[in-house]
Amino acid sequence: MKLARIATDDGPVSGQYEDGVVHGEDGVYEVGVDGTFLPPCEPSALYCVGRNYAATLDQMEYERPDEPDFFIKPPASVLGHRDPIPYPSFTDELTYAGELAAIIDDPCHNLSADEVSDVVRGYTIMNDMDALDQQGRTARKAFDGSGPLGPWIETAVDPTGIDMWTDVAGERRQEANTELMLFDPHEIISYLSRRFTFRPGDVVAFGSPANPGLVEPGDTVEITYDGVGTLRNTVVDGVSDE
Repeated sequence: MKLARIATDDGPVSGQYEDGVVHGEDGVYEVGVDGTFLPPCEPSALYCVGRNYAATLDQMEYERPDEPDFFIKPPASVLGHRDPIPYPSFTDELTYAGELAAIIDDPCHNLSADEVSDVVRGYTIMNDMDALDQQGRTARKAFDGSGPLGPWIETAVDPTGIDMWTDVAGERRQEANTELMLFDPHEIISYLSRRFTFRPGDVVAFGSPANPGLVEPGDTVEITYDGVGTLRNTVVDGVSDE
């Protein structure tokens, strides 16, 4: 089942998405006619794991971590499916990275790996935007619009063994399978839950396969995880400093 959020004239509507419509509590809404996609959740934080594919470690010349290597994006980083990605004025090296992400459904802390499936609402897709020429991971990855998310939450998918691919301006840039993760999704969520109390709607992203790369204004980034969906956003000219 796909769970989506859309913006309508009457405010945000949540419900089951099927064949271009969202079935809300008060009626049926056609996406593109009655409303546009919102991010599929409202996180208090996005917990993002990096360096989780061996091929990425080789490409970026990183050392293999002994435990999940993570950073945090704030709620202001979130954009929805088809929202434009503003190219920040403070960077000349903006990159994409196509990641699978889990959405937490219940408040939870200190989980075992076996308990994780009970608290996950489902899975979606995140584009981990990175201002590569900035100093420090927070400056690089935690700016406004750095976490496009969507298009919906898929509740009926096994996060292991999913094929993925990323196309930028019509060119295939990434292609991999989640079985190549160094740490699997349940292991990662359990690990993070020993450090943080998750809240409903929080996001846990599991890292990008090899070939994250540069984008320019006008580039459309399409990230597909088979069985989940395709997140699509277009990079647009810079943001105002005002």
